[in-house]
Parts: sequence; C-alpha cells; structure tokens
Amino acid sequence: MTAKEIRKTFTDFFASKGHTIVPSAPMVVKNDPTLMFTNAGMNQFKDIFLGNAPAAARRVADSQKCLRVSGKHNDLEEVGHDTYHHTMFEMLGNWSFGDYFKEEAIDWAWELLTEVYGLPKDRLYATVFEGYAPDGLGADDEARGYWRKYLPEDRIIAGNKHDNFWEMGDTGPCGPCSEIHIDLRDEAERAAVPGEKMVNQGHHLVIEIWNLVFMQYNRKANGSLEALPAKHVDTGMGLERLCMAIQGKKSNYDTDVFTGMIDAIVRLSGRPYEPDTQSGVAMRVIADHIRAISFSITDGQLPGNVKAGYVIRRILRRAVRYGYTFLGLKDPFLCRLVPQLIRDMGEAYPELVAQQQLVERVIREEEEAFLRTLDKGIKLMDSMMEKSRGTMVISGIDAFTLYDTFGFPIDLTELIAAENGFKVDMDGFSVELGKQKERARNATAVENGDWIEIHPFTSCEFTGYDTLSNEAELMKYRTVRAKNKEMIQLVFDRTPFYGEMGGEIGDTGTATAATGEVIKILGTIKENNLTIHVAERIPTDVRALFTLTVDAEKRQKVANNHTCTHLLHQALREILGTHVEQKGSYVCDQYFRFDFSHFEKLSDDIIDQVERRVNALIRMNYPLCEKRDATMEEARREGAMALFGEKYGDRVRVVRFGDSVELCGGCHTAATGTIGFFKITGESAVAAGIRRIEAVTGLEAEMVVDGMENALRAAKAFFNNVPDLSGAIRKMIRENDEYKKKMEEVMRERTVLFKKDLVSMARDIDGRRVVSMDTCPNPQILKNAAFMLQNETENLVIAAAYEAGGKPQLLLMYSHDLVAAGKNAQADIKEAARFIQGGGGGQSGLATAGGKNLAGLPDALEALVASATR
Repeated sequence: MTAKEIRKTFTDFFASKGHTIVPSAPMVVKNDPTLMFTNAGMNQFKDIFLGNAPAAARRVADSQKCLRVSGKHNDLEEVGHDTYHHTMFEMLGNWSFGDYFKEEAIDWAWELLTEVYGLPKDRLYATVFEGYAPDGLGADDEARGYWRKYLPEDRIIAGNKHDNFWEMGDTGPCGPCSEIHIDLRDEAERAAVPGEKMVNQGHHLVIEIWNLVFMQYNRKANGSLEALPAKHVDTGMGLERLCMAIQGKKSNYDTDVFTGMIDAIVRLSGRPYEPDTQSGVAMRVIADHIRAISFSITDGQLPGNVKAGYVIRRILRRAVRYGYTFLGLKDPFLCRLVPQLIRDMGEAYPELVAQQQLVERVIREEEEAFLRTLDKGIKLMDSMMEKSRGTMVISGIDAFTLYDTFGFPIDLTELIAAENGFKVDMDGFSVELGKQKERARNATAVENGDWIEIHPFTSCEFTGYDTLSNEAELMKYRTVRAKNKEMIQLVFDRTPFYGEMGGEIGDTGTATAATGEVIKILGTIKENNLTIHVAERIPTDVRALFTLTVDAEKRQKVANNHTCTHLLHQALREILGTHVEQKGSYVCDQYFRFDFSHFEKLSDDIIDQVERRVNALIRMNYPLCEKRDATMEEARREGAMALFGEKYGDRVRVVRFGDSVELCGGCHTAATGTIGFFKITGESAVAAGIRRIEAVTGLEAEMVVDGMENALRAAKAFFNNVPDLSGAIRKMIRENDEYKKKMEEVMRERTVLFKKDLVSMARDIDGRRVVSMDTCPNPQILKNAAFMLQNETENLVIAAAYEAGGKPQLLLMYSHDLVAAGKNAQADIKEAARFIQGGGGGQSGLATAGGKNLAGLPDALEALVASATR
C-alpha cells in the first residue's frame, strides 16, 4: 500500500464506524496563545475537551498536519540522526466526545491494524497505565481487560506515568493512555531478545505506532485531579511510522513518503544516499525539513526573528547548514526541492500547488541570507581563532555570540574549530545558553489560577455584531500572573466584547454591576474558543447582574479600519492582479497594516491608484451585507475567497461590501461611507513575495494629510513661496552638486600643496626621514596627503598626534618600501593609542586612532616616532 492508500484506508475505516471525517486544521496556530504550531491531532478540538464549545459531531476522524519543534514536544535534534523522528508529520486520529470509550477504541484499533492493514498480530504489543499513588490513581485494569481479548498477558505491558498518562498541559483534561507498539526486528533478533523487553527502550525497530488516550480527568492548578463530566477518546497514529510497518521497511525514510525527495537530493548534490554516513544524515534532515518549511509558509507563517517565525527560520537554517557542510551545497538548494514536494504531496494538499511560486521565493531569499551569515560567521571564527592561539580554545562567550547574535550554529563552530586544531568551551557555551533561556522563560512565564465557577458554564454568546451593550451573568473567573503583574480574567454568559482574533484587537469598556460598581475591562482575548475579559479587579459581588458596555468610539475606529482592509484587498486584486492574496493583518483603532502576496515594490503611481480606488469604494457607501450562518458551499457560491492557513468551521460568516466578499468573523462598519478617508503611510517588504501596506483612515488620515500640508508650506516658505517648489529644490540640488565639485577641486589642490610641505618638514632620525606633527589644521587633508605620499616616496614616516574637535587623534604613515621591509602602521599605532586611552585601525602602510585623553598626546607622539625608527 502507498502512503496515499494507507491514509485513505484509515479515514474510510472510521467513516464506516460512524465517524465524521474532517479536514486537517492549519499547521500554524493563529488564535491560541498557548500554542505556536499544531503538535497533535487533538489541538483543533481543545475547546471541546475544555468544555468551551459543544461538539458538532460526537465521532470524528482525520489526518492532521503536525509540527514538533518547540516546548516539551521537541523532536528537532533527533531528526535525521534516527529513522523515525520528524519535524512535520501527519497524525491519523479518531475521537469520541462523550460517546464510545476504551472498549471500542481498543477493538477498532486492533481490527484496523490486523484485519485491514494486515500487520502480523505476533509483532504487536500494548502498554497500559500502571497507576500513580501520589495522584491516587490505580492501574488501568479496564484497558488491560479489553486487551486480553487479543494479546497474551506477557504482551500487555505496564507503563509508568511518563509513558502512559497523557496530559494536555500543566492543567486541563488528561487521562491514562494505551500505546500500541510493533516489533520490526529480524526473526533472529526477536528470538534472542523478546519484544516485550524492548518496548519503550529506544530501539529504532521496536516503536510506538498508535496512542489511545482516554481522557477522564481534569488537572487543576494545585495539581489535584477531578473526574471529567464526560469521558473522551483521543487517538493518534503517525502516518510515516505506519507506512514503515506496512511497507516492510526499516526506516521511515525508506518509505514512499520520503524516497522521491531523497532521490531529488541525490540528483541535486551528485552524491549517493548512504544511510550510515554524515551525508546520509544530511539528506534525511533536508528531506524532513523541506516539508515543515513549505507547509508553514503555505499556512501563512514566514521565517522571522520571533516566536513561530524564528522556529521556521531555525529549521530552514538547520537544513541549509547540513547541505552546506556535508553535501557541499554552497548555493540555494532547498527552493529547488519544492517541485518534488509538490509531486509527493500536492494532490493531498492543494495549497502547496497554489502557492508554489511564493514558497520557492521565500525559501530562496532565506537561503541566500543565511549563506551570507555563514560566510560572515566563518570570517569571525578566523578572528576568534587568531586571538585564541595561546589556549587553542574558543571561549563559551565567543561561541554563544556567534550563535545568538549572528545565527551561527554551535555544531558548525565545533566542526570548524576541530578542523583547525581548536576546541570550543561547551560548558561556557551551555552557561550562556542557560542564561538566555532563563531570560526567555521569565519574560513569558504565565501562572494561571483555577477557574472559579459561579454558574454552570456551557458557552458564551457573542452579541457584539448587533449591540455594544447587554446584560450578563458572570459564569467564572480566575487570576493570572504574568511578568510580575496580576490580572483578572472574567467569562460571562453573553457579551458584546470582541476577543482579539484574526489580527483585530479586542474591545475595551466596562462591566457595571447592578450594585453600581464599575469594573474596567482593559482588553478582551480569545482563548480556546472562550471570550475572556481582562479586568482590573474581581467584582465585589460576583453573583450580581452586570451590564457590559463596549467603548463605542474605539470599536467604530477598529471596525472602520477592518472594513478598509477588505476594500484594500479588493483594490489590490483589481490593480495588481488576482495573484494578490492576504497574508496577514493587524487592525487597531489608530491604524492598520495589511500583508499580501506580490513580487515587487509598489511604485508611487500604483500607490496613488490604490488610494484613489479605495477612497472611491468608501464614497460608494456600500452597506454591510452579511450571512452569519452560511455553509462553505453557500459562501463559495457568494464568491467568498477562503484563505490558505485559516481554520474555518462548518458554518462561516460571509461579509460583503459591494463586490468585496470575504469570510470574516471580525467587526465591521455599517457602511463604507463611515470610514471617511483612506491614506497609505507606508509600503515595504516583509519577505520574498510578501509586501506590507500600512494605512490610516478617518481623523488619523486627515492628520497625516495635515502634516504633509504643513511640511509643504514650511518648504515653500524656505524658498520664499516660489510657485514652482519642485523646480526650486532641483535647482538647489544642482547648485549644491556644483559647489561640492568645486570644493573637492580646492581640497585636491590644497592636498598637493600640503604634500610638498610635509616632504620639506621631514628630518633625519636614525637614517629615516620622519615628519613629526603635534598640530593639524585639517585632518582630512593630512590623511589624503599621507595616502598619496605612501606610494610616491621612499624611506618616509609621517607621525602625527593632535587635537581635533576636542578629542585626541593619531596618524601614522610608512612609505611602501618600509612596509615591504616589515613595518606595520596598524600594529604600531595601537601601542601608541594606549596613551590617549583609545584604539585604532587601518592598513600596514597607513593607520589612524582616536581616544579620550588629550594629556597623553605628547607621549603618544613620542611612541609613534620611537616605533618608526626602531
């Protein structure tokens, strides 16, 4: 069976068991502050497990794109070195939300693996939870009993809390799990050591292929457990490992998931694939990483310097570094592998096909930038090794500076150091890395208290499309501490407050109790489908009836700006072409920014056209037309465009303003005319193929134009209010260029004259002609004259120590013949610069220095002359 057939067989099997088959959610998570990437199939169902939303279907199955490169689920450093770890992988999973539980999950897993896929029963093992006394948990005898139907007792293995108790995080739903392992070793190896002795022992051919999680508890902030009101099943099976087992391979990389890509890397590098060599490791790293990089970009996450962007950049640079070091690939190569990835996965994931050009351009630009970094890092390494020749050890601080400031991988530092007979102080490096991680932890540390429930909570109704105020009951609250600041989070049964999501900031306002107490709402966030109001304090009477009121002026400005992003999107597609697609946005009350796919800078003329078109759409005063509960098919018929990388539910909201039709859950103005006026304030590149427009509307746009007019009036006044201001400016620039040329000619003439004066000033000291100066009327002329004399004379030294601009300055020149004889102005001036508490640099024939201590000039001059005549 091919990977494609194995994936389809899984979904068909669970469809036959009454499961709804749902599409993969984006790999990049956008509206969950606790996650950057989907790292498990259950992520898209978190709000159901947490009780924040009802399940649309009680039985669900899918194949989910996942990425594990950060946090506790971090497989990055193992990738390529073993046969079964990956960054991006596909997770096959089935779920029950309060429906079936352990028996059916185990029965169906066994049926699919043995009867449908045909895996040998005698090679399968199951683990069950052995219990954990500190939590008051006994062994999972229920799961063991169900496994006895299929496996002998010696192949049902007790597992500890680490292996067989699954937890979503420090708090939240959790429960025992039962893992299914398969022994793929040869018969001789199995006869020598039985499989039950090898489960969870790290053997690359005795591996877990399926994890059945039975969620039946909730972990509270104090560490205690309570039973969940409804029990759930969450299972996950890695497609790549399953393919290895079914296709009879010894490595995931030998399955058809990866063989096409590895063949492409072989062709590209001109080297054979030899699994047990460094070049084999490099090919596996590249074959894995190109998937993670490409899928992240199609989901809207570009490489960057912070958070998720930094993770993707790190993956990309790891792949480039392996290709550079072990395959001799010195030019961009990852971008050339995208066509092969599309051949392998484009049919299952059409977003790859649709965005091929963007993916290739972004990757190429990142590769070129990192190759420049590598070149710079190697040069820095050379200087570090030069200064460390005494110890032959690169210090931990230097190695960390290369890693942290210049993005130079530590293992490449070690490799280059070893090739040159040096070592790296890895203990010192680890200390510096630990300090950095501690700083990062302290900056992002968040302590969440337990939710204190006032009323039984089911869901929070959002009323903010229709009203800015409504009465509500407080359902639950908790205290959150972050960056040594305590905040209160409130959840109501209904709210007009929009929680920050999709690039739009959250609402602010007030919650007024029936008692008259007013609580300020400082912001609103969306977390696991829960609308959370961030408040300054806990209400005195938490059971009071509250009136929630949104800041109307701020909301209107936000709504105007959000609607304007839709009009801007329409205008860009009309003017630039339908290849334009939104790639991100940020909308607040003061301004907005809009990222979109396009491959060149917008000219001033294009920006003018876009502004005119958007303002024309504003003046049309199109009313808001929306359909709040449309199916995806209805939305497509309306002409709405679904964006890659966005997660849409079964029901969507369609927002229309004239010909602009988009799927959008944000807040919008009642009609485009209320926006008033639109002005672009900036246009720039975000990444290869991604442009960013920053803009303002309404009063803020008027203020920008007012500022421009004031600047124009001031400029006109400077030119005595001439009618043709641009002509006057051009004339001034032209005249300034002429004056510069004349000044340069005067400087050249003065330099020639001064050069003659210098030669005449030379006196003989120990057989050398030395010019010694303790004053200098024009340092630049001195430097120019010295540079000219360097190649025009012989046996000449110029040593100068003088004050310039209130600071001490030094200059030392040796004629070319003295340099050839071994004199070095750069080295000698550094010695003299100590007297003025400074430092210098330059070439062996001409060097300069600056410092702080004017009183040291005489000694510095004496040192220069002494070194020149040695």
